[in-house]
Amino acid sequence: MKIALIVIGKTDAGYFVEAINEYKSRLVHYIPFEMEVIPDIKNVKNLSEYQQKEKEGELILKALQPGDYPVLLDEKGKEFTSMQFSAYLEKKMHTVPKRLVFVVGGPYGFSEAVYKIASEKISLSKMTFSHQMIRLIFIEQIYRAMTILNNEPYHHE
Repeated sequence: MKIALIVIGKTDAGYFVEAINEYKSRLVHYIPFEMEVIPDIKNVKNLSEYQQKEKEGELILKALQPGDYPVLLDEKGKEFTSMQFSAYLEKKMHTVPKRLVFVVGGPYGFSEAVYKIASEKISLSKMTFSHQMIRLIFIEQIYRAMTILNNEPYHHE
């Protein structure tokens, strides 16, 4: 199984890019991982929230491959502790044949078409974070889960 993270818009803050790259390089020692950045939609000032979600949704759907297991990072999704998330990933490693794909939507969330194809939704917190911050937090949590599954001393209870 491979883990993929699909995100809308590039990360432009250098300190986030550096930290994300650090965790990506750590993560590949445990599991194949890729992050796909869908470019920001052009001329969003001329689009309604609905239109922006629809356009982003079309691009998200194009980024998915046959056999993918898409999981949306969504405020209404299931919450996990780090230990529970590591158990969730371990289970998925045995049941997802190709790519476990986590998707971070745009500023207004997901289109209905994306919600329809989602296998699951998970939430990182009831709080709202910037899209750049979520990438870092989530990649760190995947890394943390891998260290938990390998009984390494990174995570403390």
